[in-house]
Amino acid sequence: MRVGHAPAGYEYCTQTYDVCRFGFESAGALEFVNEYSGQAVAPAAILISQNSGKHVPGENLTPRRCGMKLLADSEFTAFIGIDWADTKHDICIQPAGSTEREFDRIAHQPEQIEQWAHDMYCRFGGPIAVMLELSKGPIVSALQKHDFFVLFPVNPLTLAKYREAFKPSRAKDDPTDAELAIDLVLRHRDRFKPLQPQSTQMRILTHLVEKRRRLIDDRRRFANRLISALKAYYPQAVELFSHKETFVFCAFITRWPTLQQVKRARRSTLERFFREHRVRRPHLIEARIQAIRTATVLTDDLAVIRPGTLEVLALAKQLETTLQLIRQFDQAIDELVPQLPDYALFASLPGAGPILIPRLLTAFGEDRDRFSSAADVQQYCGIAPVTERSGKKSWVHWRWQCSTFVRQTFVEWAAKTVHRSFWAGAYYRQQRNKGATHQMAVRALAFKWIRILYRCWKSRTPYNETLYLQALQRRGSKLIPGEIA
Repeated sequence: MRVGHAPAGYEYCTQTYDVCRFGFESAGALEFVNEYSGQAVAPAAILISQNSGKHVPGENLTPRRCGMKLLADSEFTAFIGIDWADTKHDICIQPAGSTEREFDRIAHQPEQIEQWAHDMYCRFGGPIAVMLELSKGPIVSALQKHDFFVLFPVNPLTLAKYREAFKPSRAKDDPTDAELAIDLVLRHRDRFKPLQPQSTQMRILTHLVEKRRRLIDDRRRFANRLISALKAYYPQAVELFSHKETFVFCAFITRWPTLQQVKRARRSTLERFFREHRVRRPHLIEARIQAIRTATVLTDDLAVIRPGTLEVLALAKQLETTLQLIRQFDQAIDELVPQLPDYALFASLPGAGPILIPRLLTAFGEDRDRFSSAADVQQYCGIAPVTERSGKKSWVHWRWQCSTFVRQTFVEWAAKTVHRSFWAGAYYRQQRNKGATHQMAVRALAFKWIRILYRCWKSRTPYNETLYLQALQRRGSKLIPGEIA
């Protein structure tokens, strides 16, 4: 076993979460014929939509009949597969108890989607099972308005591999993908769970933390571009400030975008500027003023300075706007997160401050049936590695198909606990002594923390460091004797 990883093969006893929120990766080979055996996926009967005049004409569609055995399931009145796109959606419809399928197409316009949903309800009633390659997005939001639709998210990679199993040539068509979505869910119904929307507050918080993270990435990108532009003609501005992603840095660059301009500023003006921007240490203000007075111009080439100045002013404004937006998102999150029932549970965690508490809370969610074990959480967030075995070969590697944001959340939080939790610090040092890198040790710590956090979340019990240390001591854990004695 490699240091910092879970034991190889540990996940074979459980299903693996895929990228979709409530889906699972399919395991094992699909027992269907493929195109080498003379027949692809069992053909289905195709009928022209009853609303073909409203949606898409079907003169060229030829009827065919499905040879698959339908599920003995009467809870749905119809099954619909949707292959979504930016401007249109291809649809495959199969009434319950029938082997016939029909195809349709609607434009991605609110009026057409609403009319199509009304037509489906008038024709089939409800509930209607809808399979699509999304767990969130515009089409999902539009369909969730109607309680007669039950949405089944299908991992796009799962559907692509399913299609390639019968089409090694990789031939692809949108209506066929919509049909395959129905076929996949009907044949492997136990592998898919319906999308269960969480409470409005939880969904608001989820969107807030995700969009805030995107703004953080924008902040880093604008700051890096600003630093690069300044180094071309004004490197002293970069050296004056240790932290570039700040309001004071943006204000300084906006007011004095060139070295010549800041050199002409009075000493009293510079001192007042820094005090107004909460730079309180006199020795720091003095050091910056002296650095400005003794600085040498890098270049006097106007072909470099003038375009560079415009670029720097634009980037400083973008960075300042992004910082303001992040502050607004932080305020909205701070107002909302204490109102959620599980706030106290996640607030009890060591190292989980105002940034990580809402991120951890949304990573687990409200539905206690969402994860059946801690291993499900470890696989869903990408902390658990993937084991591939073939013959005498065995390969343990990074999990590619997961939510990067959720994985970042657990890894960043685990790193914070190294200096705030006794056993976490001991475990981290133990992994480093075994030869693990910092990142490997932090991922191994996150893997261990998820087991603890899952138990707390499942039982709605806040984390207690003292109780956990006592439990480790009773079990004779190696993390305790050497440190305490």
